[in-house]
Amino acid sequence: MQIAAPPGSEVQARNFFADALGMTEVPKPVSLRARGGIWFQCGAQQLHVGIEADFSPAKKAHPAIRVHNLSDLRLRLRNAGITVIEDDNLPDAERFYVNDPFGNRLEFLQLK
Repeated sequence: MQIAAPPGSEVQARNFFADALGMTEVPKPVSLRARGGIWFQCGAQQLHVGIEADFSPAKKAHPAIRVHNLSDLRLRLRNAGITVIEDDNLPDAERFYVNDPFGNRLEFLQLK
């Protein structure tokens, strides 16, 4: 999955996705490195943070990332000073939302 970020935001992305969320940074192919951005491994999936010159955050459309221990992630994010937005509107899952440093909405969920 891919989300966008403003130019020069790779360090912020690394701090959020690797340090706060615990994702693993993966190297981009050499042929794509000049475009900027940064990639992360998230379980069996990858999250690509692409650079957009005229960046505008995605506030409605968002990736939903399934996790195995939502409670631990919630605590980890709160301890890092990240606002967690609770949501109980999905009957078969526990979930919450956060905004990345660029204002993109991200959903984290655990199936019941």
